[in-house]
Parts: sequence; C-alpha cells; structure tokens
Amino acid sequence: MTLTWHERMSGWHKSSYTHWEENACVEVGTEGAFVGIRDTKQHALPPEVRPVLVVSAAGFTALLTHLSG
Repeated sequence: MTLTWHERMSGWHKSSYTHWEENACVEVGTEGAFVGIRDTKQHALPPEVRPVLVVSAAGFTALLTHLSG
C-alpha cells in the first residue's frame, strides 16, 4: 500500500499567510526535503484524491522569498 502525501507529511498547520476573512486558507506540512501545500476547504475529500502541491524545501523558501519581495 502506497501512502498519500497527506499521510507521509507531518506537522500540517495553517500558513501564517492565510487570509482569514475570505476563508482562503492553506496548510503546509513537511516530509524530509519536501514541503506540501494543500487547501483547507478540501478537507472532506478522501486522502487518495485530495490534491497536494509538493515542492522541495528550497523551492518553497524561494517561493516565500519571491512573495515577500
């Protein structure tokens, strides 16, 4: 049985960049050198079909740097 990214990653938490007023929430989790990003509004979907954007930790850092610039 292959684990989903939801099961492989740990420490899922809401991003500090979440826009609460519009319910635009994302969660981030980690697994080794990878970072997962998922939409909190899709929490009811089964893990095997719930989308997770997976990027390298370095790529995630570059994304945050770009967004804060």
